[in-house]
Amino acid sequence: MSAPTPPGGTFDLGGDLTVTRFGYGAMQLAGPHVFGPPADREAAIEVLHDVIDLGITHIDTSDYYGPFVTN
Repeated sequence: MSAPTPPGGTFDLGGDLTVTRFGYGAMQLAGPHVFGPPADREAAIEVLHDVIDLGITHIDTSDYYGPFVTN
């Protein structure tokens, strides 16, 4: 089964990586007050799998949410 085509199509990020225009902001995957490890790591991983299954390839992460947590 192939992933559905997301709205907005795709674009080249940095010239060599094609990602979907519609992205997912991973900020809420982090822990309390949007920092540190998630309260439920398995649930956070499941959300990311769902995002990928929906065809989204642009996942916005940041070290600000806690080093090595959402990226």
